[in-house]
Amino acid sequence: MLNKVLKFSKRHLAKTISWRIIGTFDTMILSAIITGSWQLGLTIGGLEVITKMILYYFHERVWYNSSLINPNHRHIIKTFTWRGLGTLDTVLISFLLTGDAVLGLQIGVVETVSKMVLYYVHEKLWYRINFGLDR
Repeated sequence: MLNKVLKFSKRHLAKTISWRIIGTFDTMILSAIITGSWQLGLTIGGLEVITKMILYYFHERVWYNSSLINPNHRHIIKTFTWRGLGTLDTVLISFLLTGDAVLGLQIGVVETVSKMVLYYVHEKLWYRINFGLDR
């Protein structure tokens, strides 16, 4: 039992890291474009590395225990639940760093679209990878 838990934890950790790399670059670039400051873009993205990895790891654990079997529905629903959490995190961090709620919302809205597409592709790729699975 412990071995099984550790295997799946490795998978979730690997998915967390791979997604965070993709997500961080997206956040940095979009934040820099919207704020007009590469320094702010890098800072927002840098803070999100920590907060999003924690949120993503727990999101993965919850979904692993989910009974939703159909992979197409699962990937779509999982995409939306993650994006909701991720957008809220982005808006809060952006607002705290810029002091401007409108900028925070702008970054969050643009990111919602870009990240949903990126996340869906990420999920589909990981669904095909057997790392950490017994199948």
